[in-house]
Amino acid sequence: MQIEQLQGSIVAIVTPFKDNGEIDLNAFDELIEFHINSGTDGIVVCGTTGETPTLSDSEDAQMIERCVTKVNGRVPVIAGTGSNSTSDCIKYSRKAVELGADALLVVAPYYNKPSKRGIYKHFSQVAKNVDAPIILYNVPGRTGSNIEPSTAIELANNHKNIIAIKEAGGDMNVFAELLANRPEGFKVYSGDDFLSYSSNFLGADGCISVVANLIPADFHKMMKASMQGDFVVARDLFYKYRSLMELMFLESNPLPVKTALALMGRVNEVFRAPLCEMEDENREQLKIELKKLKLI
Repeated sequence: MQIEQLQGSIVAIVTPFKDNGEIDLNAFDELIEFHINSGTDGIVVCGTTGETPTLSDSEDAQMIERCVTKVNGRVPVIAGTGSNSTSDCIKYSRKAVELGADALLVVAPYYNKPSKRGIYKHFSQVAKNVDAPIILYNVPGRTGSNIEPSTAIELANNHKNIIAIKEAGGDMNVFAELLANRPEGFKVYSGDDFLSYSSNFLGADGCISVVANLIPADFHKMMKASMQGDFVVARDLFYKYRSLMELMFLESNPLPVKTALALMGRVNEVFRAPLCEMEDENREQLKIELKKLKLI
């Protein structure tokens, strides 16, 4: 599949760790096979859900290379390469391309809170200096900065390799504005599992998902049904997993999703500081829902 045609369920995959805190590459390989066998349409490696803020540069490279090798062209591999430094973002992006990533997921610069003009210049410089498809990533709740729809559209019109946006601002009006004004071929992905069903009915192209780590087959079905206008199937799946999707943000991502995967026996319940285990009452609430869904 060409990355420009990518639609559906794109998992933001977790990074498994061993008990000693090292990356568990064998568990990672098994997760990749789980997703491909379940119909996942694409994989994002080294994103927020992959705990990339706590990975070293060499570990980032190791994870991207491993994912590309294990996937072996079966689905697109998208590498998270964002930074609050434009020069570092270009460096990370070039490295990911060198390692074989099919596209890049580039988050808005975080913490230093650039202006609208600064955000445009940041992405424009990355696009000019990296020969690869780029997916903008807007998540103002984490970054403290916002890629406005008009900025995203301007970037898409001015740079052919800016091919999509992952929109995680939680506002359906933003989806509507992006979808109404996007140039031909520009993809809009939800970055919010809970809104993905609704945004697809507006014309969005799927979701870069957290909950797909747990229910890849059914999340793929929900994305396909909602994009094809099959209201009944999509609605039934949405309500089946509505509570689980909400629980994925009971505490900061990726704590709930990785805890759930551990309860399912797929990874160790190991995080890197400053992330740590969930509060007992929240973990129990998650466990109850997983049992209800017969996932454990």
